[in-house]
Amino acid sequence: MRQVWDAWGHVLTVWACAVPAVLAAIWWTTQWRVRRGQDRNLALRYTVAEAGLVAGTLPWIWMILTPVDGVGAISAVPLRDLVATLTDSPSSAFVQVGANTLLFVPLGFFLPLRLPRFAGVPVMVLVGAAVSATLEIAQYVFDLGRVSSVDDVLMNAAGAGLGALLAKAHVTRRETGRSHSERMLLRLGWST
Repeated sequence: MRQVWDAWGHVLTVWACAVPAVLAAIWWTTQWRVRRGQDRNLALRYTVAEAGLVAGTLPWIWMILTPVDGVGAISAVPLRDLVATLTDSPSSAFVQVGANTLLFVPLGFFLPLRLPRFAGVPVMVLVGAAVSATLEIAQYVFDLGRVSSVDDVLMNAAGAGLGALLAKAHVTRRETGRSHSERMLLRLGWST
């Protein structure tokens, strides 16, 4: 865990310091939307989803695109890096696999809540894979000293799918006890 703090403590500190600003922005933006005539529940939902997308993904993108001392490389064989990490250093594998999977959970959770057309696990797995592949390519193109790995794309995509599952469970829980028309309105992004 000390490795993580040494490598990314600055990003985590900035993120933690930004939380009060994000909460203030959520409050202000929700009030602004309500004053413009939007339903309070929908204004809050949209604002929280947008803030969650930004606060939940930008710090990790910052980490992914931070240069490191190393030689940039491409690992295009699926599962090769994952198996090597699991066999060489199980404790490091836990951090590597866990972090790469959790990175995209906010994207998979908040994007469908803000834009319902992205709802669904298969859709978010594809979106997660596309975003992750773009970031992996950027790592290589900008010569950041990192290994651009297809395994990272797979784990990021799985994280986006996990986030989509959590979003679906959240919406399903909210829909319990509602009429069919109310559930349809919620799926379209309208509050009842």
